[in-house]
Amino acid sequence: MATTRELFIGGKDVPAASGRTAEDISPFTGEVYATVAAGGPEDITRAVDAADAAFPEWAALAPFARRAIFLKAADLLDAKGEQAAELMAQEVGGTAPWAHFNVALAANVLREAAAAITAPRGEVLSSQDTGALGMAIREPLGVVAAFAPWNAPLILGVRAVAAPLAAGNTVVVKPSEDAPLACGLFVADVLREAGLPDGVLNVVTNAPEDAAEVAEALVADARVRAVNFTGSTGVGRIIGTHAARHLKPAVLELGGKNAILVLDDADVDYAVDAVTFGVYMNAGQICMSGDRILVHESLAEEFTRKFTAKVAALPTGDPRDPSTVVGPLVRASAAQRVAALVKDAVDKGATVLTGGGAPDGAVHPATVLTGVTKDMDIYYGEAFGPVCVVETFADDAAAIALANDTENGLTCGVITENATHGLAVARRIRTGIVHVNDQSVGDEPQAPFGGVKDSGYGRFGGRWGIEAFSSTRWVTVATQQAHYPF
Repeated sequence: MATTRELFIGGKDVPAASGRTAEDISPFTGEVYATVAAGGPEDITRAVDAADAAFPEWAALAPFARRAIFLKAADLLDAKGEQAAELMAQEVGGTAPWAHFNVALAANVLREAAAAITAPRGEVLSSQDTGALGMAIREPLGVVAAFAPWNAPLILGVRAVAAPLAAGNTVVVKPSEDAPLACGLFVADVLREAGLPDGVLNVVTNAPEDAAEVAEALVADARVRAVNFTGSTGVGRIIGTHAARHLKPAVLELGGKNAILVLDDADVDYAVDAVTFGVYMNAGQICMSGDRILVHESLAEEFTRKFTAKVAALPTGDPRDPSTVVGPLVRASAAQRVAALVKDAVDKGATVLTGGGAPDGAVHPATVLTGVTKDMDIYYGEAFGPVCVVETFADDAAAIALANDTENGLTCGVITENATHGLAVARRIRTGIVHVNDQSVGDEPQAPFGGVKDSGYGRFGGRWGIEAFSSTRWVTVATQQAHYPF
């Protein structure tokens, strides 16, 4: 029996104004998992109405009262681990370890946001006038438009709303059509249960064919004062263009073409384990996943042999099986897209070390390629699936040049047993994030998260998230009467 959900507007579950619905398909079974309301521009207006009306009271709520809601929501989310695992398995094909990781990190995102609410914000400024006191005060912006993606639905669904709400804004969320429950309505349910006031958070789900119109209506509404989007670079360009047209600040966390470097002083067995995790966790459907594995030529034979063997043995298939490591992609068409990248590379001369071939529905085998050249689509194109390319280098300069040979710049891993060596290499790689002696996937709620170049701009996390969704206001107080020339 499929789940049925409506829009969440003004603290109430309401149908779309049109009465239309959309199907939410389970990627592994291909069956309808849920039916959700298919909101349109008129529903966006209703949601912004509710958010705008709720803003003054929410912004004025005492910080400790606001913090209590976030802390309660974090505890509630922790308690819903099994429910979240079932939801993610059905809706996005997430394995149980990935789902429980989502729960734990999302709960800590809420706790970090709670801490930020009562952390000091603002500065006392010097003044050129005697007896004057100047202050730089951080204040909320108003209504924030949030776009939440499907691939890490609880982490990114919570991240889409946590900092904006903590800063005193209200939010309208447009969740991904591939995970309207996990990255939208489930998050709203947790916050509603925690006591979030009506209208502070609103969720408008939509049919895939309406996505562009709904997104544009949300960004264009004059009462929306900031935008945050996590997703592909292609769609991010569109959202960023809409935001710029309406002179609204945006935080864009977009795609990656991430490299993991295995330097000549790396521990090979550790590198194999780290790279396998960095490439194949969540079937490679993480913006931070390692697409390119760059290995020093002195270690290449040993690393490639051990890595290929480990990848070939990864359990693949049903996300509900506790032993599964590589589950399905979000839909069958995504698996076909990955297979097309692999086929293009093979047709042009690349070698498949393991995996390859046609997908089984939405399940694509864990694949390792070598001999990939610049004329192959996968060389620059983001795989976003269980595929990586192994390439060798002769020295640090060559490794750095290869790592930087991309329009993206999100994250990177540099594996070495010599931290000084690793840091020297890391400083020369153009990414927003880099991990020395670790792989490319890493996220902590107190850290500044975001990329450079085509991976977007702005930062989520810690005080940087609060700054992104608040404005600095200059306020002065004259402690004595001023003298004027006329």
